[in-house]
Amino acid sequence: MKEYRITLLPGDGVGPEVTRAAREVLEVVAERFHRQFKFKFDTHLIGGAAIDATGEPLPGDTLTACRASDAVFLGAVGGPQWERGPKRPEQGLLALRKALGLFANVRPLRIYPELVDRSPLKAEIVEDVDFVVFRELTGGSYFGEKKRVGDTASDECVYSVGEVERIARAAFIAARARRGKVTSVDKANVLETSRLWREVVSEVHARDFSDVRLEHALVDSMSMQLIRQPRAYDVILTENMFGDILSDEASVLGGSIGLAPSASVGAGGPGLFEPVHGSAPDIAGRDICNPVGAIISAALLLRYGLRLHEEADAIEAAVESAIARGARTSDLGGKLSCTAMTDAIIDRLHQGDSAHHRVQMHWG
Repeated sequence: MKEYRITLLPGDGVGPEVTRAAREVLEVVAERFHRQFKFKFDTHLIGGAAIDATGEPLPGDTLTACRASDAVFLGAVGGPQWERGPKRPEQGLLALRKALGLFANVRPLRIYPELVDRSPLKAEIVEDVDFVVFRELTGGSYFGEKKRVGDTASDECVYSVGEVERIARAAFIAARARRGKVTSVDKANVLETSRLWREVVSEVHARDFSDVRLEHALVDSMSMQLIRQPRAYDVILTENMFGDILSDEASVLGGSIGLAPSASVGAGGPGLFEPVHGSAPDIAGRDICNPVGAIISAALLLRYGLRLHEEADAIEAAVESAIARGARTSDLGGKLSCTAMTDAIIDRLHQGDSAHHRVQMHWG
């Protein structure tokens, strides 16, 4: 029997709550599908919880376990109690991404039809929105040299041709499997790294992906157009900081950031799968957070981490069915707790509902 090792990193804030929800759903998947595989879960520290226990945001045994696993699931990191310390929880996540070579952060977004009214935008703007953000994950100002001298601080932003090429190729491959369009976002009118970005993306497109439509957009204009006409986009390709900001902006289109999943992948080895919402310390421990982003991230773990496509389909269908039947947490205008929302999804998973639409996400 095939055994898949999944490392769980609950982390901080609501992280343990949503990680528990994702694990419960994965356990039901293992029970429902009579195949020759099983899941083995290992739980380790990261972020603020790891700082409190070991003094390090990414302990050595955590990194060792992640490297030895088939996939990694992360709840969330961060919180106000660690903001002034010499080490920050987020440093653990950045170091983990770097150590595992996870250069592509992929954040799909589609609007559930039954939640159109929860969007802050008009229905005619958000109906049928379905795009995916490809964010470069290991370069840019997040990883550049950082200095503070007196009353001056700086963060160096560095990109190489190779770093841009590999994320560009992943985005173009995804577009071929979707609607055939890539929007590359930069700030080429001001930044030298963005001028390199635009040149390399254009070269990769001309050389290997001329069948895919390519358009370039400046990040300030893109932040406006993403709200004005989100249906215009298919695959959005951008650098680390711009991708972080734009994907969080985009997550609100669906009515709640609690719905948004993500996958971080590289050329080989385990991927990292996590909800977009962060640690939400103000509601941690109250069983009121939305587990959907984490549960869909678990589906992405199955599909792109373990290549278990039928099982991933089942999770996505169960989420869609539960929402269609009225399951809502407080952020969506409902009254279900995190536990009750998870139970509603698990109930539909047991029923074997079929979804009429899947989150579309592919890369190579």
